[in-house]
Amino acid sequence: MGRHAAHWQPRIDSGRMVVFGPVLDGTGSWGLGVIESDDEEELRAFAAQDPAVTSGTAEIEIGKRLAGFVRSG
Repeated sequence: MGRHAAHWQPRIDSGRMVVFGPVLDGTGSWGLGVIESDDEEELRAFAAQDPAVTSGTAEIEIGKRLAGFVRSG
């Protein structure tokens, strides 16, 4: 998971990652990332190279948020 987090670190450092981290629920654990992107294909290609994906440890699903609310500050 360290390599997975390192893969996404440049997106975190750029300020475009809104949320990134593990989620624990009744089914176990999984991760959530919310990222701003203007290029969905580039994001999909980047996500496909995630070590958690290439090792078969995880799958990534990408969806679009068309509208919503994010609190300020």
